[in-house]
Amino acid sequence: MVRIKSSVARRKRHKKVLKETKGQFGHRSKRFSQAKRSLKKGMAYAFRDRKVKKRLYKAIWIVRISAACQEAGIAYSRFINGLTKAKVAINRKVLADLSISSPATFKQLVKLAKATLTAKMPKQA
Repeated sequence: MVRIKSSVARRKRHKKVLKETKGQFGHRSKRFSQAKRSLKKGMAYAFRDRKVKKRLYKAIWIVRISAACQEAGIAYSRFINGLTKAKVAINRKVLADLSISSPATFKQLVKLAKATLTAKMPKQA
């Protein structure tokens, strides 16, 4: 039986891992076994933090919209509720951008939300 050596494939695998851990500190970028561990952990962090980044951006958008709503004299939750009832389909990213770049348009949306909320109010007996 012929003995199969894995030198070429092994070198290719090692070079691939070491290339990906190139910027890391110390032996994490020099020794294969430590580089492999470090790369696996780094990939896990990268996967997790791509999700966290989306959460952070949404929180920032909500803070910006809330601040603009405070200026206009309406609570954030009432504003979003009014837009939902008025069937306005604008996401929070666009609303936050409008509140900064185009305050007049945002004020029109606030006016629409307020009007919708007062129109939909049940009559008190």
